[in-house]
Amino acid sequence: MKEVTISDAVLRQAAGEGMDAFVGAFVTAIKEAIGGQLTAETLGELNSDQITLLAWDVLHEEVMDGGFVQLIHNGYGPFIFKNPFAKALKLWGMRELSKLIYDAHTLYVKYHEKIEKDCTDDEFMALFEQFPEFDDMDDEFVEREEEWTNDIAHFIDEHIERFALVKSE
Repeated sequence: MKEVTISDAVLRQAAGEGMDAFVGAFVTAIKEAIGGQLTAETLGELNSDQITLLAWDVLHEEVMDGGFVQLIHNGYGPFIFKNPFAKALKLWGMRELSKLIYDAHTLYVKYHEKIEKDCTDDEFMALFEQFPEFDDMDDEFVEREEEWTNDIAHFIDEHIERFALVKSE
């Protein structure tokens, strides 16, 4: 396992800036520990909680930017839907988010081949109209993003040792 470290000063500053910064500080520390490359090899160097946090980061970035269609089109479907991400979230006490991922997984299985195809920008934009089933899921994610980020921050805070070693400087 890679040792992920975060300085106490960085952690204090992030905590003072809010939940997004706090979660982001751990995401950054994990990414730095694996050289910024999320690959099968580097995933093997992390524990399940660290991988779950990186999956949250991918989910958050992609869905907030372009919804589940964008997440799938950009190739993140297998990382989110073919790994035990939803189960891990449930174990973290995040049942509603876990259910949303399971629901999106059903649509992923049904549509991923069409969504993942290479296409022009115009064809990509048309995907959103072709797969409106994702719209309610996108809306729910956006509406609850702050709540879920808060839940994740609290989980990290209660289990810091699972995510990083805090070093005083």
